[in-house]
This record gives sequence, C-alpha cells and structure tokens, in this order.
Amino acid sequence: MEYENILYEKEGVIATITFNRPDTVNAISPALEKELHLALDRADEDSEVRVIILTGSGRAFSAGYDLAGEGQSFEPEGKYPGEYLKGWWGSNLGTMGNVQKLMHLWYLGKPVIAAINGWCMGGGFWYSLACDITIASDKAVFAQPEIRHTDNTTFLFAALAGWKSANRYALTGDHFDAQEALRIGVINEVVPHDELMSRVKKLAERIAMVPEASVRLNKAITCYGLEAMGLR
Repeated sequence: MEYENILYEKEGVIATITFNRPDTVNAISPALEKELHLALDRADEDSEVRVIILTGSGRAFSAGYDLAGEGQSFEPEGKYPGEYLKGWWGSNLGTMGNVQKLMHLWYLGKPVIAAINGWCMGGGFWYSLACDITIASDKAVFAQPEIRHTDNTTFLFAALAGWKSANRYALTGDHFDAQEALRIGVINEVVPHDELMSRVKKLAERIAMVPEASVRLNKAITCYGLEAMGLR
C-alpha cells in the first residue's frame, strides 16, 4: 500500500509507523490520521509483526492536529452556540471522534511503543498517551498549547498523571520537558536522543520474546484495569 503522509516499515517482528509531514512539523491532517489507522490495522493483522513503533520524522513526533489545514475551521462566528458545541461533541465523542481514534490503539492486539523524538504537541501528545509504552528522547518537549484558544485537553492525561498534574498543564498550555513528563507519569523512560530508536527497538525485541498470546492477553487486561477504575 502506498502512503503519502506516513512511512510504514517492517523489520522482522517490528512494524514502524512514522508521521511524515516534516514541512508541517508532522501536523495531523485528516489524510494523515486516516493513513495512520489503516497502517495500525495492517500491522495488527500481520501475523509476523509482534510490536508496533510509532514515531515522527525530522525534529518532531507531531505538532498536533493541523488546525490551519484545508477545510479546518473552529471559529464560532455565525453559528448558534448549540450548533458550535455539537460540532465539538462530534469531533471528540462521536462515532469517529478523537476519543474513539485514541482508543483504537488500545484495542489492537499488538503493543504500540511511542518513540518521542522531539516536539510532541496537542493531538500528537494525545496519541503518545494512548500508546502502551512511551519512550522519549532527552530533547522531547510536550504541551497542549491549543487549550489557550478554546480547545480541550484529553481524558487520558488525568488518567495517567493524576488530577493535580493534569490540571497544571491542561489549564495553562505550558510546555514541559522529558524529565517532567517522566516525573508525572506520562512516559516510561528518557533516553539520549541519538539512542532513541535503538533503545525502543531493543524493548520491542524483548517484548517479542514473550509468547504472542500472552502479550495480547496482558495488554487487554491492563487496559481493562483502567476501564474498571472508571476511565470510560
């Protein structure tokens, strides 16, 4: 399959999906997001693939959703409040909304490791939270700057970082570095920038040493644990 906005590479038991719009700092357009989910399903259905790595090209994991892209408009002018809010509801909680797209990663049978190689903003940050394991370069920077312009944070932030830490950054849009991300619990590990992909691949190979059925079962049970705690 040909992709225009991502790269898909298979190396042994590892499938690597790379956001590949470096000219927009890997901003997530509708076309990129569609390709991403098709690629995730492709890897999940490939019996030779045991682990999926998600990363970005150039200096960023992702700058977040492409709010300036073609056809994108979040201005309320000329709309009734109910119509405007309905649009937000649909884009976040509808059948194909952001929440369902994030949860897609949970329901894959293969674990997804995020390799955060630089800027990890907005929707890119959301996807990093939805991955099963997140490893960050020591050059990584996280934030949700869009909340300063009437946008929302994500429910996964509080689930992982806790109420206080999530509020600290979800109410300000402030940036935080990889060490702070580690401290508040939204990533697993910080590694030297030049070692990021080699360390992530080594972890993927370690996971692949465990029987496939066990990995699939235990990924599901861990996700169900958060749902049992009230995530839904």
